[in-house]
Amino acid sequence: MNFIPTALRYRPRALIALVIGVLVSILVPIQASSIVRGLLGWDTAVWLYLVLIWIKMARAGQQQAQELAEREDESAASVLVIVSLAALASVVAIVVELAAVKNVGVGAAVLHYALTGATMLGAWFLIPTMFTLHYARHYYQSDDDDTALLFPDRDLKPGYWDFLYFSFTIAVASQTSDVVLRSTAVRRTALAHSVLSFFFNLAVLGLSVNIAASLVGS
Repeated sequence: MNFIPTALRYRPRALIALVIGVLVSILVPIQASSIVRGLLGWDTAVWLYLVLIWIKMARAGQQQAQELAEREDESAASVLVIVSLAALASVVAIVVELAAVKNVGVGAAVLHYALTGATMLGAWFLIPTMFTLHYARHYYQSDDDDTALLFPDRDLKPGYWDFLYFSFTIAVASQTSDVVLRSTAVRRTALAHSVLSFFFNLAVLGLSVNIAASLVGS
């Protein structure tokens, strides 16, 4: 009963993007399979959310980042898991969609490849972005004298740019950077993030090879 008020308070951008994505998948005026419609809705929701949250992160100062992280509710970890599973499900949908591309013409195939590419890139950017919020929560909900993450800068009060740097370093390299992890909870988070990023990087590479081979073959 409290889900919508809580979402509006803590994650209004995610809720707005989700509603618009569902509407797009239902109302899109084209004859398409349920998988295509689902991917269109998913892509709309993901990219809209990414744009909104990136704007928020770019404009937020350290104080705003701290205030948001400190008032994040306990469901934040559950949201992270759900989003990660949804991103993985989108990869499965991409595999199914690519199998169907073999039976269409070149023009339609290009559109299908554009859709799958947007889906894969959106999912790839979504994961480290969501983990950025989670790392900020770990940091600002830990003790001031023993923070979960230790940045090399003396007396630094990190903002979103610092957490984005840490999160996307893991996404790109599947390893941590010069930031020290100082709690079991944040190490578990970084481990899950590294494994998830590794498989997503493999999926992006496989998708790129598949598309290139199909275009050359056609």
